[in-house]
Amino acid sequence: MATARGVRFILLFMIAAVIVSMTGVAISYFLLTRGPAVESGSVLWLRVPSNLGEQAPDDVFGFLEQRATVGSVVSALRMAKVDDRVSAVVVVPPVVPGLWGGVQEIRDAVVDFKESGKPIVAHLEFGMGQAYYLATACDEIFMSPTSPLMLVGVASYEFFFRDTLDKVGIEADMLAAGDYKTAINTYTESAFTPEHREATEALSRDFYEQLVDGIAEGRGMTRARVREVIDQGPFVAGDAVSLGLVDDLVYEDELLDRLSPDDVAGRLDFATYDRVEPQSLGLGTGPRIAVVYVEGAINFGSSTPGLPGSARMVGSGTMSEAIRDARNDPSIEAIVLRIDSPGGAATAADIIWRELSLAREQKPLVVSMGDVAASGGYYIAAPAHAIVAQPGTLTGSIGVFSGKFAAAGAFDKLGVGVDGVTFGAQADILSPVDRFSDAARAAMQAQVDDIYERFLQVVAEGRAMSRDEVHAVAQGRVWTGRQALVRGLVDELGGLRRAVLLAQEQAGIGAEEEVSLVPYPGPRSFFEVLTGAAAASAMGREIGWLGSPPARAAYEGWRQMGLAGQGVPLALMPGVTVGR
Repeated sequence: MATARGVRFILLFMIAAVIVSMTGVAISYFLLTRGPAVESGSVLWLRVPSNLGEQAPDDVFGFLEQRATVGSVVSALRMAKVDDRVSAVVVVPPVVPGLWGGVQEIRDAVVDFKESGKPIVAHLEFGMGQAYYLATACDEIFMSPTSPLMLVGVASYEFFFRDTLDKVGIEADMLAAGDYKTAINTYTESAFTPEHREATEALSRDFYEQLVDGIAEGRGMTRARVREVIDQGPFVAGDAVSLGLVDDLVYEDELLDRLSPDDVAGRLDFATYDRVEPQSLGLGTGPRIAVVYVEGAINFGSSTPGLPGSARMVGSGTMSEAIRDARNDPSIEAIVLRIDSPGGAATAADIIWRELSLAREQKPLVVSMGDVAASGGYYIAAPAHAIVAQPGTLTGSIGVFSGKFAAAGAFDKLGVGVDGVTFGAQADILSPVDRFSDAARAAMQAQVDDIYERFLQVVAEGRAMSRDEVHAVAQGRVWTGRQALVRGLVDELGGLRRAVLLAQEQAGIGAEEEVSLVPYPGPRSFFEVLTGAAAASAMGREIGWLGSPPARAAYEGWRQMGLAGQGVPLALMPGVTVGR
C-alpha cells in the first residue's frame, strides 16, 4: 500500500511538473510572440548583420531563435516606411563585407523608404568600402570619429589547392566542358590561367563600376571624380569629411540626440522591430504567392543546414516536394523562386528543373536571384517566365565538370596499404588510388559533354535562344547580373520585390495590391531540427575561425571537394572572394 502511494505521488509530481513547464512555455510564447510596443516618435536603429542568409532558421517552438535575413531587413524598412510611430531610421552597415546581391537588395529598400519623406541616415562604425556603398543610398552619412574610410576599390581573390594536394600526395584528376569552367582550377592549378584571369578581371571591373555608380549617385559626384577619390584612399576620418564623402563624425548617442532631440521615444532596436507583424500595418495581406527558397549547394535527397557562416545544402527531394506543394495548392496564385546557390550536382539540378517546368505550366513562375545563382543555380532558373537579378548577382557559369582525387601518394606517405578486387572492365573507374585510365577518362568526358549539351538545351528553351547563342555566353563563364542582362540571361535588374510584382502582374493581381508571401519549404519537424540544425550550430560554436571571410572561403573550398571528388558531374560555380 505504501509503495502504491509512493508511485502515485511520483506520477502526480511528474504530471504537475509537466503542466507547470507547459504553462511556462505558453506564457513565454505569448510574451515573446505578441507584437512589441512601439512608441510614437521612435528612431529605428537598423544594425544590418553580417552574412545574412535568405531563410529564417527552423524554430519548432516559434520563438526560441531569431536570425535576421535579407528579407527581414527589407521588411523592416518597408514597415518603417508606412509606420507612423517610426520617425526616422539609422542604418548601421555591416563591417564584414559579403557578396553584392544582398547589399543591393537592402540598398534598394533604403531608396524605396526615402519616398516616405522621413529621414534615413547611415552610421558607419567602421568605414569599409561595401558598407560605404550601402550608406550612400541614405540622406546623410555619419561615421565614428576614430574610424578610417577604407574606400580603395575592388579586389578579388581565389584559393588554389594544387600545391597543397601535391604536398600530401593527392592528384586531382578533373574533366570539364567549357573553356571558362574554372571550378576545377581550384584543385589543378596554383594560380590563374589566362581564361580564369580574364573572367575574374571582367567581374571585378563591373563590381568596381557599380561601386562608382552608387557613390556618384548617392553623393552627387561625377563618376570621374569618384574614381579619382577612390585612388586616393583609404582616408582618415577628417579627410573623409573634407572630401564630402562623409557628412560628420559622431558617436551613436550624439546621432540619436540629433534625430530625437526631445527624447520623445528614443531608439528602437531592429531585433525588437523585427517582431512587429507586417499585417498590423496593412502589409503582407491579400492573395498568396509562394516564395520557394533555394539557398546553398545543390545535391540529392533532403536539404541540410550548414554551419553558422557557411552554406546550406539544397536537397533535390526536399525542393521537389516544396515545388509540388506550391504548384498543387489552389490558394497559391504564383510562384517566385528565390535562388542563392552556386549550383552542385547536375542531375540533382535537373530533377529540380523538371518540377519547375511542370509548375510553370500551371502558374506564373518568376525567379529572383540573390548573391549567387550560377551553374546549377542558373540551370533551375531557366524555365521561369521571367528572371530578375541584382546588378551584382553572380550568375551564368553554364558549364559542367567532374573528376576524382587519386590519393596513392598520400596513402604511401601514411603507410596505408590499399588493395581490392574488381569485376568488370571499368569497375575501378572511381578508385581512390589511381588516376583515370584512358578508357575511363573518355567515358567520364562523354558524360560531362552530354550534360553540358543538355544544359545548353535547357537554357536555350527557357530563354528562347539558339544552342549556339547560349554556348557563346556559356562555357562556364560567370557574369554579374548587369552583364547577364546584356547577354539575355536575365530579364530585369532588381530584387525580390520586383520579382513579386512581376508574378502579381502575370497572375492578374494589381500592382498596388498587397500580397501574402508564403515561404517554401515549410518548417522542419522537431526531430529534423534536433539532428540537423542544432548539431550544426553546436559544431559551429567550436569553429570560431569561420567568422573570418578568408577562412570561410577556404573552408567552403575544402567542403566542395566532397562534391568534386565523387565522380558526379557537377554544375558548380568556382568559389570567389570579392574583397572591398
